[in-house]
Amino acid sequence: MQMLNPFCGVDRDPRGVVRLTICNAGSLNILGSTVITAVREGLEVLATERQIRVLVIAGQSEKSMIGGADIKEMARLNQALAEKFITGLRDLCEAVRAFPGPVIARMPGWCLGGGLEVAACCDFRVAAHDAKFGMPEVRVGIPSVIHAALLPRLIGWGRARWLVMTAENIDAPTALAWGLVDVVAPEGGLDAAVEKTVTALLECGPDALRAQKALLRQWEELPLTESVNLSIGVFGKCFLGEEPHRLMQAFVNRKR
Repeated sequence: MQMLNPFCGVDRDPRGVVRLTICNAGSLNILGSTVITAVREGLEVLATERQIRVLVIAGQSEKSMIGGADIKEMARLNQALAEKFITGLRDLCEAVRAFPGPVIARMPGWCLGGGLEVAACCDFRVAAHDAKFGMPEVRVGIPSVIHAALLPRLIGWGRARWLVMTAENIDAPTALAWGLVDVVAPEGGLDAAVEKTVTALLECGPDALRAQKALLRQWEELPLTESVNLSIGVFGKCFLGEEPHRLMQAFVNRKR
């Protein structure tokens, strides 16, 4: 593993798949301000590497990808420091959302609060069979904020309201039924399930995937007509490169 910094390790394979591991953040991979900054900086470095086709975000232990934000640190904050802390977490979440290629969250064990917000910013969420999810902030006197705002888009207003206002946890089958995660792996099969998603993405055109991800982000915020019209120019620009011609010709020439 290559260490980009003390909290951010990277493994690369020849296919252009990179696994970013959050390191040295305790057994539950808790996000304190130092870890938040380090992981964001690592993501920003990786975002400049055009050869990366898929990014997998993982935790160092099998107890969680990210267990949550550091309550011990937050308990000492005043208003100004609280806003600084949550701005840092927002910036980390945005670095995940803005990563140009597809991002997969590898999710064993617990995923709570800020950890679930980071996971919500990933393009795909693959969970272990015994994973648990929750938004416990109101139980410690704070609301769920920043990228908790993605939850109603993922699971609907009623279920998002239930998560952030009851602070109750849900299990992996419930998360799958709600649409909070995309895949629940069988026991012992988390890495195989992640690899299956990676394989599907590698079968697609890398430039097309990057264009598609950028469009999806814009579609989240634009009215329908504007989203439709914006897509026309993106479609045309794809043909400035060789990828559509190469892949379409391979499709035409495939064995029937």
